[in-house]
Amino acid sequence: MTPPKPGVRAAKTAQTRARMLAAARELFVERGYTATSMQAIATQGGVAVQTLYFTFETKRAILKELLDVEVAGDDAPVATLDRPWAAQALAAPPPELLHRLVEATADIHARVAPLLEVARSAAATDPEIAELWRTNITQRHTVLAVFTGALAAKNALRADLNALRAADMALAVLAPETYHLLTGHRGWNSRAWADWAAQTLISTLLASSE
Repeated sequence: MTPPKPGVRAAKTAQTRARMLAAARELFVERGYTATSMQAIATQGGVAVQTLYFTFETKRAILKELLDVEVAGDDAPVATLDRPWAAQALAAPPPELLHRLVEATADIHARVAPLLEVARSAAATDPEIAELWRTNITQRHTVLAVFTGALAAKNALRADLNALRAADMALAVLAPETYHLLTGHRGWNSRAWADWAAQTLISTLLASSE
């Protein structure tokens, strides 16, 4: 039998990886992180458990990759701040900057908020996931500090705020916990959340002249 060509083999490997990730996502959201075993993920994904371990090594690695892919919206190795929407937002006037930031955050939360809730819940009892959750918070704050730094450079922040304090406030308003609470438990749609978040940030962070 002729072996598959490298391109075909790579495509098949990528499809299998995507299938395993999709299976893990479904089970994590449905059962929670702790209650989902590697065997269950393998069975759901239609692969041998050895294949799952060979590909990811640990359950934590699966959750981390899922979070990375769903935050980005794809598996391209491009950081958030290097994405076109970020550059466009940073160059915009202050109110528009915040609107663009919120719109992008709403898109991200629509994909990843259920998984972040999985991670947040598991962090209470799993030290490795607790570390993953702390890293996620730090990464979100780092990104937001770039945006509030841009506002500071435009002299748009309230006089009593600096960029880091403004980033702290944005971190609270744009938290996935808040998004999950309002859309998952209070019946808001993503558009309503985005409108609220944008107006809250504009009124809280920007100088009154804005």
